[in-house]
Amino acid sequence: MTDPADLDVTLVDGYVDEPAHFGVPPYISTYPRYTAGALVDAGVPASQITYHTIDELREERRRWADVADADLLIYIGGMTVPGKYVGGTPAEPDEVRELAWTAEGTSLMGGPIRFGVGEQNEGASDMERKDLDFDFLAMADVEAAAYDLVNDGLEGFEDRYRDNAEVDRWAEAGAFVVEQHPNHPDYLICEMETSRGCAYRCSFCTEPMYGDPDFRAPPSVVSEVDALSDHGVKHFRLGRQADILAYGGDGEAPNPDALRQLYGGIREVAPDLETLHLDNMNPVTIVNWPEESKEAIRVIAEHNTPGDTAAFGLESADPVVQEQNNLLVTADECLEAVRIVNEVGGWRPGDDPDDAPTFGDGAANRLPKLLPGINLVHGLQGERPETYEHNKEFLQRVYDEGLMLRRINIRQVMAFEGTEMAETGADIAKEHKKQFKHYKREIREEVDNPMLKRVVPTGTVLEDVFLEKHEDGKTFGRQLGSYSLLVGIPGERELGRAIDVVVTDHGYRSITGVPYPLDLNEASMDELSAIPGVGKQTAGDIVVNRPHETVDGVAENVDLGKYARTE
Repeated sequence: MTDPADLDVTLVDGYVDEPAHFGVPPYISTYPRYTAGALVDAGVPASQITYHTIDELREERRRWADVADADLLIYIGGMTVPGKYVGGTPAEPDEVRELAWTAEGTSLMGGPIRFGVGEQNEGASDMERKDLDFDFLAMADVEAAAYDLVNDGLEGFEDRYRDNAEVDRWAEAGAFVVEQHPNHPDYLICEMETSRGCAYRCSFCTEPMYGDPDFRAPPSVVSEVDALSDHGVKHFRLGRQADILAYGGDGEAPNPDALRQLYGGIREVAPDLETLHLDNMNPVTIVNWPEESKEAIRVIAEHNTPGDTAAFGLESADPVVQEQNNLLVTADECLEAVRIVNEVGGWRPGDDPDDAPTFGDGAANRLPKLLPGINLVHGLQGERPETYEHNKEFLQRVYDEGLMLRRINIRQVMAFEGTEMAETGADIAKEHKKQFKHYKREIREEVDNPMLKRVVPTGTVLEDVFLEKHEDGKTFGRQLGSYSLLVGIPGERELGRAIDVVVTDHGYRSITGVPYPLDLNEASMDELSAIPGVGKQTAGDIVVNRPHETVDGVAENVDLGKYARTE
């Protein structure tokens, strides 16, 4: 029998991405944190647990010694809704196999399961779960497997799911592992789980495979935030749930009191947090319980940070597709839900402090507190040429009413084993590929761009934009949070730090900005020229006539005070 106190354990994070769970940097998922906590609970000293991301192993070959020398290697990964990533690159199958071959001790692989990780991030082409030469494969919760494997002397375990009592212990005990993440502390956002499972059964979704919703109690989540905050984390996203409005209730109806305990408790233990966002909000809840939903949304918008997004799973505005795939709301019902979130959550900090309390001083030129996003999925049963017209019509109705959407997510379905789409989804998506590309381009040009100008008008200030990369003489960055905007800034600035940016122009899904406030006496020609109304000639005049004592009168017919200052 192996004594847990003698074990050296290495955790390798190959990243996860699920419908209700982000894990690609700058996010860190619950899996490595809970697994670390399970190991500690089983008797492994925290000082003997090493955590690496797959990107760290790529960048520094010497770190592979931790893989080879560990008594127990645990690999965590799996993409069920893969996309395009900036902060990290998910592990490839050959890399995962190399981990197993390199490990001289016992090896365990786990992550999003039952619906498989297949060949990791090859999409729906092969979703059968492979062991990739690991000694053990966790077909249920990897954290439960790790706990049982250590307790059984590394000799085996029975696949099982952990319960909330175990999460209460493991979530807090494993918080320490965030300090080993390469993005810690400034550019790391912790994905927080409030529940798993879903009360509904949409044809293509994997979340119901976890069963009906199982909610963690507010004190459990709050204690986890408290522990993570003690380890330097200031960014949190309540993303691990199918519907935030249903939190703490029967899985369908809203429970504003539970949300008040949750959000109020988080703010109490982490008063200096910098990001508090969410992800999924089910529009059917708003439709069926409008008044209770309004109160719940008020609670969220009071406590969150600006720029928050409530992702709505409309999936399709086509009634034929809705019927054949058990979708929950019609286009008209979803439109009403969009109206309600705009009405209750769409205010900007400083708009009306008496009616809309906010943490911090706030300012009316910040992002709205909470706006809906729309998810549209293609390749569903019953999809036809008219489907694309139904979706475009819906989005145009939203825009024509003067409403705001923070994000429009258009993707093709992935056909996962165990869902109704397993046999046909990939075929439908392939058949409509050409039409899909044309339709997606139309939405980006005709809806996304004007909507972005409405949500983030010129003069809007984005605080703490983290600078990520240089490209074509510009610096690109984004804020931490749900579906953050890509921001392009003239010139090549120092990477790896955060600056405030004021918006000067708009693309389809990205924006241009300059450092805020821009110093007229130090700014470059490119930065000055980016300000609306200031062309190359005026920018040249500003440079030639330096120094300026004030911004008044420096450029005719341009409100420079929204963008710049002098010192």
